[in-house]
Amino acid sequence: MKSFLKFTFASILGVLLAFFLVFLIIIGIVSAASSEKPLVVEPHTVLLANFDLPVVDRDPENPYGSLDFMSFAGEGKMGLNHILSNIEKAASDENIDGIFMDLSLVSAGIASIEEIRNSLIKFKESGKFIIAHADYYTQGSYYLASVADSVYLTPEGGLMWLGLSAEPLFFKRALDKLGIDAQIIRAGEYKAAAEPFMYEKLSNENREQINAYISSIWGTMVSNISSSREISTADLNRYADQMLITNANTALEYKMVDELKYFDEILSGLKTLTSTEEKKNLNSITLKKYTKAPKVRTEKKGLVKDKIAVIYAGGNIVLGDGTADNMGADKLAKTIREARRDSSVKAIVLRVNSGGGSALASEIIWREVKLASETKPLIASLGDVAASGGYYIVAPARKIVASPNTITGSIGVIGILPNTKQFMNDKLGITTDVVNTNTHSDLGSFFRPLKPEEMAVIQNEVLNTYKVFTSRVAEGRNLSVEQVDKIGRGHVYSAADAKELGLVDDFGGLNKAIEMAAAEANLVDFRTVEYPKLEDPFEAIVRQISGDVHVKMIQRELGVEYKYYKQFQAVKSMQGIQAIMPFEIDLF
Repeated sequence: MKSFLKFTFASILGVLLAFFLVFLIIIGIVSAASSEKPLVVEPHTVLLANFDLPVVDRDPENPYGSLDFMSFAGEGKMGLNHILSNIEKAASDENIDGIFMDLSLVSAGIASIEEIRNSLIKFKESGKFIIAHADYYTQGSYYLASVADSVYLTPEGGLMWLGLSAEPLFFKRALDKLGIDAQIIRAGEYKAAAEPFMYEKLSNENREQINAYISSIWGTMVSNISSSREISTADLNRYADQMLITNANTALEYKMVDELKYFDEILSGLKTLTSTEEKKNLNSITLKKYTKAPKVRTEKKGLVKDKIAVIYAGGNIVLGDGTADNMGADKLAKTIREARRDSSVKAIVLRVNSGGGSALASEIIWREVKLASETKPLIASLGDVAASGGYYIVAPARKIVASPNTITGSIGVIGILPNTKQFMNDKLGITTDVVNTNTHSDLGSFFRPLKPEEMAVIQNEVLNTYKVFTSRVAEGRNLSVEQVDKIGRGHVYSAADAKELGLVDDFGGLNKAIEMAAAEANLVDFRTVEYPKLEDPFEAIVRQISGDVHVKMIQRELGVEYKYYKQFQAVKSMQGIQAIMPFEIDLF
């Protein structure tokens, strides 16, 4: 008994000490964050830009958001909003001589890469240099590098120039083996969100649309690289078709890179460009750290009262308030409503990065977007993807702006109801029984197939939801319902093709949308404010220590396969009829 009490006491003491240690660390981080002073940038400094952390639309601005409390190692994300503002700030900062991009790893979507690339092109107007280097270029990172004054690659490094490919997974045979029937109801032959559960390969319609939008994205990339590198588009496609560029030497031979250099040689070159003696350290600052440097003030003194609200809407669209990783209809609707009612907010930019989700949740958000757009200028800015429900909610916007590489459209809806009867009975030996007050009281049960009359009712609801969806788009885009149906039916487009169809007004990123909003509101002096309000840092750390622990563990176990787990969880959490993208596509 003594030993047991000793062991119990020791365990309790250990837990208390662990919590006390975590508490001290939190206090230390908060104290350090609160005592931070504006960063002083030394003359002849190089801005170091790498994008190895996941690039999201908005930086969470949490002082300890980059700390993993399971391992106490740095993690975090990079906000596209800060990346763009920092590049713009560096152009007018007399202490920044140029930008060095280390591009061995770029964790960003193709439309985000396009926005960063365009901001770098504008940066070059300042006359400052941009140097790019990598040990290995992916096609995405090379697309970003191609805008640099000089593109370098490590000797024996790599660049595989092959074109884009999309390779979706299909689960039909696995479901058949398990005895699970995914009962699918959809509106639109191109609405392919359920195809992984219906077929063993792409339908002809889905193959057609995927080929169209990845070809469009590839065409934009090739055209822009051709302009930057002075290599014809015909040659760039020939290099890919014939697999002529597979390593550093062939990349140099075909002028995709300027020279093969090791990092120490790049460092020496940067010292020369910044007039730094070889024996001295190079003055440099990372993009993330540069956020703390004050911006050169050019506007008038005093607080500018007129505001443009930038509202971020990202992730799967769900009912309720949602979480940090998805778009809760109630929370976003409230945010838009507050911006509409705020007299100091003269215009709104709605930044959307979503493949859709619940049709009902999309309708709730649509209503507030419509009311706001009728009250003041509202411009929609589309990120890497704004499709299905993600397009539904921007339909009432006065203007829609997107990168040519944005994936959009997918105007269609689906319903999925799995029948697990055979799986439960034959595989697990579990049976069910039911008592109903009426004939169809157990409609929606996972343990029996739908009856023909039930399938007809659900199909009718899906078609009604599709009619509402198309009518919303028709009203917002000044098209007839027949025109929307013709280009809808679940068809996914690149924004380059969507613009031709009238679904997008102009090309550009978030900054372009803000400029358009200012013009629509006749604003000269204004400031931007970001919504919704960021999560309280203390709440974030509690959530990270408690609720996110199991997610971190799964991420570590699954590694790169974690994305498939996320897809499964997204399907499992679906409620009601869905307006959602077909599936996650990897283009690189």
